[in-house]
Amino acid sequence: MNLKPAQEFLTRCFAPEETIALLLRSEATAKVTQRIVTVKQAIAPRYLGWLAYENTNGANIYVAANPLRPGSRKRTKESIASVRHLYIDIDKDGDARVAALRASDEVPAPNAILSTSPCKYQVLWRVDGFDFEQQEEMLKAFAIKFGGDPACTDRNRVLRIPGFLNCKYDPAHLVSAEYFGDSVRKPEDFPLPMAPLELALSERLHLTLKKPGKHSTSESDWAWVSQGLADGRDAAKLTNELASRRSDKPNPLYYAQRTVDVASARLWMLEGVPHDDIVTMLESRRRFEISTTLCSARAREITATVTRMIARKRIA
Repeated sequence: MNLKPAQEFLTRCFAPEETIALLLRSEATAKVTQRIVTVKQAIAPRYLGWLAYENTNGANIYVAANPLRPGSRKRTKESIASVRHLYIDIDKDGDARVAALRASDEVPAPNAILSTSPCKYQVLWRVDGFDFEQQEEMLKAFAIKFGGDPACTDRNRVLRIPGFLNCKYDPAHLVSAEYFGDSVRKPEDFPLPMAPLELALSERLHLTLKKPGKHSTSESDWAWVSQGLADGRDAAKLTNELASRRSDKPNPLYYAQRTVDVASARLWMLEGVPHDDIVTMLESRRRFEISTTLCSARAREITATVTRMIARKRIA
């Protein structure tokens, strides 16, 4: 097995002394092995040789998209040192969606596109200046805009490594990479509208509804929309009114649609509506405003986001 593609990918993505997480997952046994090492250790011929041996025996090989804090023992969200990459997983209509992404003026040219299996891709941008909250919201926006996997928005997400085999297939698919430069992008290079900060809003919802005091305009919007939906107001009218009130937003209609839909999904979920039905209702609401493919991905991503919001609220 040629180890140079893996070595090139790791050295392009990380500095030699940085700490990274490698993940090995067996297709046959579902066994998961994780190793926390420095890049210098990982790219050593002997170490790459061991990874190649495990790969040829059925283990898929992954690396965390962001570096870990020195001394970390696990690949948890808390162990991530900084945001190194933005990324999107494209698992359906891969060639068409990658072409649309590359033609878009809302994202810069990516640093790399990984071919992870036939017509499936992981697209990477090397970035600086993003905090974790910004990264998560931008990844959600990617999934909605370009039809990516809405579940792939965590800061500790793993990526496949070029040069190793994707063992999910028979015959196994060799993961490859195409590079488009080493530019490091800043937040201002991504004019794609970002989603509202649902978690921050939901955590303070009851205080916002019941107690006067200082809170952000977005929190006021969330409280107003949530109360309107609870009172039985029409979602379309709420959306239009919110968009007209928030002309300060880069994309007022996007902001209003998402705020209303997240609040609706939250209300339905608290009322016990099944998740699949929530997805269907969100799709139905926006089917004439958003393309069918993106509408479906968006509905699933919002439902997953609200599920996490409610779970975190209950834990707190």
